[in-house]
Amino acid sequence: MSDKPAAVEQEESLFEAPPMGEQERMVEAILFATADPVTVAELEGRMPHGCDPAEALVYLRKRYEGRGVSLVKVGDAWALRTAPDLGFLMQKETVETRKLSRAAVETLAIVAYHQPVTRAEIEEIRGVSVSRGTIDQLIELEWVRFGRRRMTPGRPVTFVVTQDFLDHFGLEGARDLPGLKELRSAGLLESRPVPGLGAVPKEDGDGDDEVIDDGDQSEMFDET
Repeated sequence: MSDKPAAVEQEESLFEAPPMGEQERMVEAILFATADPVTVAELEGRMPHGCDPAEALVYLRKRYEGRGVSLVKVGDAWALRTAPDLGFLMQKETVETRKLSRAAVETLAIVAYHQPVTRAEIEEIRGVSVSRGTIDQLIELEWVRFGRRRMTPGRPVTFVVTQDFLDHFGLEGARDLPGLKELRSAGLLESRPVPGLGAVPKEDGDGDDEVIDDGDQSEMFDET
């Protein structure tokens, strides 16, 4: 029988550290619920007095060896992370629909049929100026790239279509682009003339802001 008063024994029991197995569970719960890595000092601040989170981490890390989740050290902190060899399971592939304005579609068509072509030549064919953003968008899509500079005063840069553009529309080369006959058969030139393809250039207006989906772009270049 203890010689210590009951009040003293009760006070000491309040500061007695939980068993190591329970400390492991506490550390696991904290790491699981926290998005950012947690330091040992932060674990000590959250756990009951007398706990040894550093030791608990050693046991916990060993327990997670070979499992789908690993206990990893990130700098001076710790975190639960997906096992490296299973990272592919977390990947999610999405299809992003890219849309082009009417001005971009017309510019793309002119480059495709008149390459190599300069900005000035594109503007002459369209009858309006070409904004920098229109060209940048086509380059970002990797459908248009810079060609060789013209050996003329100012040495202007030219633009040509890329292999990605040809692959997207199932073309072996620019020579496989549909001709005016095919475009007229598809009703493209009658319903919406494209400058530079046998149609009369139109002045830019509200139509420049018209958004055309990829499906409309495919009709422009698919053979019928």
